Amino acid sequence: MNTISNKIITNDFTLKPLDNQRLANLCGQFDEHLRQLEQRFSVEINNRGHQFRVIGLTHAVQSVTELLNQLYTTTCDEALSPASIHLFSQESHVETLLESPADSTSESEIVIRTRRTVVKGRGLNQRKYLDNIVRHDINFGVGPAGTGKTYIAVACAVEALEQEQVRRLILVRPAVEAGERLGFLPGDLAQKIDPYLRPLYDALYEMLGFERVAKLIERGLIEIAPLAYMRGRTLNSAFIILDEAQNTTIDQMKMFLTRIGFGSTVVVTGDVTQVDLPQGTASGLQHVTEILKDVEGISFTFFGHKDVVRHSIVARIVNAYERAESYSTIKKSASRDKK
Repeated sequence: MNTISNKIITNDFTLKPLDNQRLANLCGQFDEHLRQLEQRFSVEINNRGHQFRVIGLTHAVQSVTELLNQLYTTTCDEALSPASIHLFSQESHVETLLESPADSTSESEIVIRTRRTVVKGRGLNQRKYLDNIVRHDINFGVGPAGTGKTYIAVACAVEALEQEQVRRLILVRPAVEAGERLGFLPGDLAQKIDPYLRPLYDALYEMLGFERVAKLIERGLIEIAPLAYMRGRTLNSAFIILDEAQNTTIDQMKMFLTRIGFGSTVVVTGDVTQVDLPQGTASGLQHVTEILKDVEGISFTFFGHKDVVRHSIVARIVNAYERAESYSTIKKSASRDKK
């Protein structure tokens, strides 16, 4: 069984070839890239020119050393930024190895190729998510904003359509306003729900281009469907994405999942911490994670703040909310016990 050493070690190494411009690119302005890595992986990084010293727990030091060498190689043809450092860190699997080295290599690398982009998993949970979508008929991606749940689902859907594994894409979302009253929306049905489906559209445009998406919608190969209009249908040979599923009721979730026909793949995404349903109404996504967790052919992938691939501050925001909610739950539980 793999174990993680708690021993503090020091590793000295030199980055080659010696190139001051590449070194400056690696370190960032006022060494901001090095400080970013220190904060993320709980190590200390010191350097004098191209000579580096990394101090920390054994596995963290070994992994961050590899990451620094990888980043230095990248400086040949890419200007690094805090955003790219964040993404490289996400792909390095360092945090995953620190938590569970035995699981870190359990998933094979799956690459999704669309007309305009190539998509692969960043970190263990995204790789698991991709693997689950390939292997299961119904898949749930549950976690905070910025973890790639919707983007990866759209990429898988586009690849399936382009390779003629399915005949159409169906994009579904409950039309629940996020704490606001938007009032009457003009236009036909598709135009009324367009604002709710904007994240799905943005991903489609990036992967297929605006004109191609418009043509596919016109031909009915991409269908936009409000959740309420799914009742009574049977969906065969389709790739169906239900986005923002935390805003489905229990009855709506049951209705949606029982629409699935032969040759179809379903991906349901949502964040159970951002439910916009009326107070007292239970979320169908929260409910289904309990009752279907052991059902064969259904997969669940749960994301956390460490899986966020947006600006690194988003991960810190999500983490802060998670801590606050945990503290609130503990406080409520203690209050009930006293009574």
